[in-house]
Amino acid sequence: MIYFDAAATAPVRREVLEAIGPLYTSDFGNPSSRHSAGEAAARALDYARQTAAQVLGCRPGDIVFTSGGTEADNLAVKGLALAAPQGRHIVSSAVEHPAVLESLAYLARHHGFRITLLPVDADGRVDPADAVAALTHETTLCTVMAANNEVGTVQPITEIAQACRERGIPFHTDAVQAAGWLPLSVDGTGIDAMSVSGHKLGAPKGCGLLYVRGVLPLEPLLHGGGQERGRRSGTENVAGAVAVATALALADRERDAVAERARGLRDYLIGAVLDQVPGAVLTGHRTERLPGHASFCFPGTSGEAVLLEAERAGVLCSSGSACAAGSDEPSPVLTAMGVDREAAQSAVRLSFGPSVRENEVTMAARALVTGVRRVRELQLNTPS
Repeated sequence: MIYFDAAATAPVRREVLEAIGPLYTSDFGNPSSRHSAGEAAARALDYARQTAAQVLGCRPGDIVFTSGGTEADNLAVKGLALAAPQGRHIVSSAVEHPAVLESLAYLARHHGFRITLLPVDADGRVDPADAVAALTHETTLCTVMAANNEVGTVQPITEIAQACRERGIPFHTDAVQAAGWLPLSVDGTGIDAMSVSGHKLGAPKGCGLLYVRGVLPLEPLLHGGGQERGRRSGTENVAGAVAVATALALADRERDAVAERARGLRDYLIGAVLDQVPGAVLTGHRTERLPGHASFCFPGTSGEAVLLEAERAGVLCSSGSACAAGSDEPSPVLTAMGVDREAAQSAVRLSFGPSVRENEVTMAARALVTGVRRVRELQLNTPS
C-alpha cells in the first residue's frame, strides 16, 4: 500500500524512536523526583524544551508540552481568553480546526464571549483586511491557522499577527499542518502562541506543544502539581516531549530541500488529475498551499466511493479531515469556501510526507484518475 494520508498522521521516525527508547527503560524517572533517576529525566525534559525553542525562535520557558495539537489549541484559546477576558471578543476564521472552533463555542456558551468568524475566499484564504477590520478595542484574542488541514491553503498569518501586535491583541496560530513544511520561527512575526502536534512530524501520537509568549497570562486547563511552570499540571510525558522536539528539529533541518522537492511532486499530481479527470476541481489555493498536499472535488461522484477504488489500487488517501471521520455532513471548510453540498461530498485529499518517491506520486495520480472513472461508470450503469 502507498500511504497518501500524511495530513492525518505520519509514521514514527527511526531517529525519534532511538531518542525516546531509553526514556521508557533506563531513564524512566519522574522529572520532579529529587534523585538521580529523576534528575536524568529532568535533563531530558530540559533538552526537549531547548531543542523546540531553538526551532521556534523563542525562550525555552515559553514552551508548554501537551498531549497533542488539540490540547495545545484548547490551552491557547481558552487559556489566553480566560486569563485576560477584557472585552470578551475573539476573532477567528470559518475554516479553523474543530479544536479551535469548539473551544470558541465553549467560550461563547459558558463565558459570554462574542465570536467573529472571518470569511474566506474560494481558495480558502482569509483577507488580512477583513481581519484588521474585525479587530476592536474589545478584542481579547485573534486566532487563525497557519495552513488548512483539508485543503492545504496557507494563510497570511504574519500580516494578521503584526496587525494584532500593533493593537496589543494576542495572536495564536494552529501550526499543526504547517510544521515541517513552513518556517515556524516566531521571532519578529507578531505571533504570541503557536500549536504543534508531534504525530504529524514523525513522533508518536499523544504528544505536542504550545509556544506562548512568556509575558502573557495563561489560565491552565489542568490544575494540580504545577508542572510546566503552572500552565499544565500533571507528571510530564518526558518521552513525548523529547519525541516532538526531536521530530520538530529534524523536520526543520530538512525543510528547505524537502519542501522544494515536494512542491514539484505536488504540482505534477495536481496537473495529472486536472488534465485527466473531466470536471475535477482543485480545492484550496493552487500555489499558496502546503507542499505535500493536493485536494479535489469530483462533482457527480461519491468521495468515499473514489477512496475505495483508490485503495483497491493500492493507494491510501482520505476524504478530508480525520478529525471529522464518521460525519455525514459536508465539510464546513468546503462550504465556507462556497462549494455546494453535493460537490463537497465528493472531496478527496492526498497528502504525502518527505520520503515519498516519484513513482508513488505517479501511481497515486493513476489510481485516482482510474477510480473516478470507475465510480462514474458504475453510476451511469446503475438503474435509477
